[in-house]
Amino acid sequence: MYRAKIHVTLKKSVMDPQGATIRTALESMGYNGIHNVRMGKYLELDIDRPERKDAEKEVDEMCDRLLSNPVIEKYTYELEALK
Repeated sequence: MYRAKIHVTLKKSVMDPQGATIRTALESMGYNGIHNVRMGKYLELDIDRPERKDAEKEVDEMCDRLLSNPVIEKYTYELEALK
């Protein structure tokens, strides 16, 4: 069994209005020098596969088909073996 820790973020070429709003809010709270805030998603899921390569293949499929929008988002993940 593996735990997948998945990060989904907008591609650099895509504007991030949520990130801009967060940056503005932080500045209004007195946090100066904040630049280029990007908002994303973090997901964790446990997947029961005997082989690491099978778990990787399935996580890639899930990210491509549902968890991210490949047109505007990119994803990275790490797999952690569970005992």
